[in-house]
Amino acid sequence: MEVYDEKLYLCGYALDTELFNKFDVEIYDIYPLRSVFFVSTNKGNKILKKIDYSMEELTFIYNGLEYIKKKFNRVMDFHRNEDGGIFVNFKGQVYCLIDLVEGIECDFNNPIDICLAAQGLAEMHSASEGFRHKIINKDNSGKLIDSFKRRIDEMKFFKRIAEMHENKNEFDNNFLKHVDFYIEEIKESIDILEDSSYYKLCSEEDKKVLCHHDLAHHNIIIKDNKAYFIDFDYAMIDLKVHDLANFILKVIKNFAFDVEKAKIILNEYMSINLIENRELKVLYGILKFPEDAYSISRDYYGRRKNWPNEVFIDRLNKKIEKEEFRQDFLNEFKAVCLV
Repeated sequence: MEVYDEKLYLCGYALDTELFNKFDVEIYDIYPLRSVFFVSTNKGNKILKKIDYSMEELTFIYNGLEYIKKKFNRVMDFHRNEDGGIFVNFKGQVYCLIDLVEGIECDFNNPIDICLAAQGLAEMHSASEGFRHKIINKDNSGKLIDSFKRRIDEMKFFKRIAEMHENKNEFDNNFLKHVDFYIEEIKESIDILEDSSYYKLCSEEDKKVLCHHDLAHHNIIIKDNKAYFIDFDYAMIDLKVHDLANFILKVIKNFAFDVEKAKIILNEYMSINLIENRELKVLYGILKFPEDAYSISRDYYGRRKNWPNEVFIDRLNKKIEKEEFRQDFLNEFKAVCLV
């Protein structure tokens, strides 16, 4: 969640002594931290989080974390309420209090942090092998190709919207110059996945894990030279290489798509959790998808972010400027990893 939306979102928290009484804690201090609140209590430092998804999804996250912790304990812990539950219903909203992991956020500038994070991700994936849950929308295995096909339709829809604007702004004009290229990129990504073992891998139980799917630097905490993982809101069952691809992109996109960083991540991950050659082709197919260009287009034309136009324009321009680096990265990654 971006800073433009966070202040408005935080206003929706019903901060009240009664809420914290239900968690059986005494509050010493409280202040906002992104889309949550840091809370200092008599039972240690906590994070107060408002839950905007279903109880079924919260149960999925809790059960997944409990499963992982049998073998890997470096994930977030829920603070229990006065009745032993993990959430409190208060004034029509659901809140969780989460134990704060006392460490520092992962620094993607720091190669040591990147190595620790990649190793930790490999360990976490291994620990989650075999976890399954009945909630259908939290199992993403086998759905990626269809999802990418829908995104082609979305991009074509956004194109029609931009073309219909009588007074096109800089975002519209720049988007229209490049949208056909990005549609072709998505098609190539689909072709790579369809020519891979994607569906076969999705049928193999040891290739599917509980994926985090939001591996931003602030969701990886470095403590005692080990990586801890927090905020599992987007977690789902999926191929482990999908999570790995997302992590690689998070790390490299602000570093001119540095292929060396990607190779470090892959090597460190594989030192703990083996990736087969057929999985590497799927990884490449996912990396080929133009995620940044798609996301900013969706957020703009779908009105999903409450940002000023200048911010959208600046972000789109920066993503387009990086395209040459992205293509160089894809070519190098393919040459190194798909031999």
